[in-house]
Amino acid sequence: MKAILISLSLLTLPLFYSYLNKITTDPVKSELTPIKEKAAYLVKKLKKGSMPIDASWDKAQWKKIKPVTLDYKMGDEPKFTPKVQAKLMYDEENIYGIFKVEDRYVRSIVREYNGNVSGDSCVEFFFSPDSDLPLSYFNLEINAGGTPLIFYVAKPWDKFTKLGKEDIEQIEIAHSLPEVVDPEITEPTTWYIEYRIPLAMLKKHSKVTPPKSGTVWKANFYKTGSRTSNPNFLTWSYVDNPKPNFHLPQFFGTLKFQ
Repeated sequence: MKAILISLSLLTLPLFYSYLNKITTDPVKSELTPIKEKAAYLVKKLKKGSMPIDASWDKAQWKKIKPVTLDYKMGDEPKFTPKVQAKLMYDEENIYGIFKVEDRYVRSIVREYNGNVSGDSCVEFFFSPDSDLPLSYFNLEINAGGTPLIFYVAKPWDKFTKLGKEDIEQIEIAHSLPEVVDPEITEPTTWYIEYRIPLAMLKKHSKVTPPKSGTVWKANFYKTGSRTSNPNFLTWSYVDNPKPNFHLPQFFGTLKFQ
């Protein structure tokens, strides 16, 4: 009897492994599907001296800074997928960032602070500056014309603060396209957004773990254009959600300050 049971086990073992392989790779089996490894980015310190915020991707200060790329899509496949890169740096007083977007179907019409800029061609930087509260974050969204939206979100969709004009105007923003892009630019177009965020302004709304060598923040970079003729939703750190939703901080990647 023992010999028979061993033989049956050997016969069924390949079937078991085949089934195990299927349920751990089949995306329908979401509970057993491995989540993609979260993204990580090394944030270098700006060398001493001021840096002009002028939307220049190729200036000396950014030359040796490696970019991240926004390789993941959410929602329906767009007719054209923009190619998006982003870079970050820091010093004792500021966070610096820049986006490069190789795009088509570019439209930007919102001009009021905290307006619906994500409906336009728009880039976004969501970040959690308090290392002890990685699920609470600022969402900085800037359309192609340079108009920003920024909230502090203590709890998505439930508890958040819209930053006022006085705070928003402390964020220095440069843009390569005009403030209004209308009608839509359908041919290939490369545009840039550069920004400087003062840490002192952030501290009015959240504890800020000082960026220095060894500090870790959580963050994600996004690109959207939900009300253009080419709706697209791109992310740097993979977001495991069937519908476009950038407000899922559990999928943020990691910023490691050097």
